[in-house]
Amino acid sequence: MSDWNTKIIEEFRANGGRVGGPFEGAPMVLVHNRGRKTGRELVIPLMYLPHETDQDVIYIFASKAGAPEHPDWYYNLITAGKGAAEVGTETYDVTVREITGDERDRIYAEQARRYPGFAEYEQKTAGIRTIPVLELTRA
Repeated sequence: MSDWNTKIIEEFRANGGRVGGPFEGAPMVLVHNRGRKTGRELVIPLMYLPHETDQDVIYIFASKAGAPEHPDWYYNLITAGKGAAEVGTETYDVTVREITGDERDRIYAEQARRYPGFAEYEQKTAGIRTIPVLELTRA
């Protein structure tokens, strides 16, 4: 997975935030977070959903491609309550808030409508876990 992420990160940075392959045309963000155990800075490429009206807010999804457990980066961001987002050629600090309840369901449903892979991830995790939705707000 690390090599795969590295290739996406390199492509993202070489093309001003755009990548091809399965992510062609999708909004992408590089999420910077610090490992809660190692203290190392980590960078994770993710698809995001922009807020409907606030350009300083984006939503990310801890889907882990439908795996039965949450990704490590989710715990890193929730524990720290902050991180950084690299969108296009700009990197900025963000605060992190987990979205729950009806608001979470509405946002996730919109992402699944736009990108059906997210609906598949939700089916894979049904009865096992609810895929977290995190709101990243420019600090």
